Amino acid sequence: MGAFRVTRICNLGGMSDTAPQHAQLYETMLRRIRAGEWPAGKKVPSEKSLIAEFGVPRGPVRQALAALRADGIIYGGRGTPPRVQRTAPTQHFDIFRSFTEWANAIGLAPGQRVVGAGRRPASEQVAAELRVPPLSPVVEIIRLRLLDGKPAMLERSTFPTAVGAHLLAADLETRSVHQILGGAGIWAARARHQIDATAATPLEVEMLGLHPGAPVLRVRRLCYDEFGTVIETADERYLPEMTNFVVENSAERQRADDAAERRSADAR
Repeated sequence: MGAFRVTRICNLGGMSDTAPQHAQLYETMLRRIRAGEWPAGKKVPSEKSLIAEFGVPRGPVRQALAALRADGIIYGGRGTPPRVQRTAPTQHFDIFRSFTEWANAIGLAPGQRVVGAGRRPASEQVAAELRVPPLSPVVEIIRLRLLDGKPAMLERSTFPTAVGAHLLAADLETRSVHQILGGAGIWAARARHQIDATAATPLEVEMLGLHPGAPVLRVRRLCYDEFGTVIETADERYLPEMTNFVVENSAERQRADDAAERRSADAR
C-alpha cells in the first residue's frame, strides 16, 4: 500500500520514483498551491491527514513542510497551523532557462503577444552590450509575456542583425525565440543577469495595467553562445506579484573559482 501511494505522489509531482519521499511530497504540495487547491491564507492540511493521504512516515511530511516554509511558500508552525503564503512563482538563476522553459517547469502555461518587432539603429548602450558599432542596425523584439493568460512581464530583446534576422519572419506569438534561433543553429550557452527594481515606463503602465511610476522588477540579461559571442541583450520588467528570484551560492564553487584564479595568475 505504501509503495502504491508513493507512486501516486510521483505522478502528481511530475518527479521520478528515484526522488526522496520528502522531495516528491514537496513538489506535490507546491503544485497544489500553484493550482489553487490550497489557496493563499488557508490552513495547510494537518500532518496526520497528509500521512494518511500519501501513506508515508511523519519524517518526510515534516521535511516537505519545512522546505515549503524555508522557501516562503507557507508560514506558521510550532503550535500554529501552517498557512499558504501569498507568494509569486520563483525563478532560480542557478540554471539558465528561457521564460517558456521556466513557465513549463512550474506548471504554468507560457504565452506572449508581440508589441513590436523590427530593425533600428543601436544606441550607445546596446552597441556596447552587443559589441557592434553605435548606430549599426540591430533587431528589437518587444513582447508581453503571459503566465496562464495573465500579463507577467514586458520583454525588450535586442539582437545583432545576423541573429535577429531569423526572428523577423517567424511566428513569435506561438514559438519560443530560443527554439527559433536553435533551429538556425544559434544556441544560448550561458547568460549574465542583473536584477534590480525600477519605476514603470509609460509602455509598461499600458501593457501591464500599472499606475504611472509603479515599481517593477527588472532583469537585464546578456546571452552568449558557446564561443562567447553576445547574441542577445534583454530588458525584462516583471510585475512583482508574478515572480520572485532565488540565487543559490556554494562555498565549494567559490573555492574552486579562487583556485582557478590562482593557477591562472601563476601561469602568467
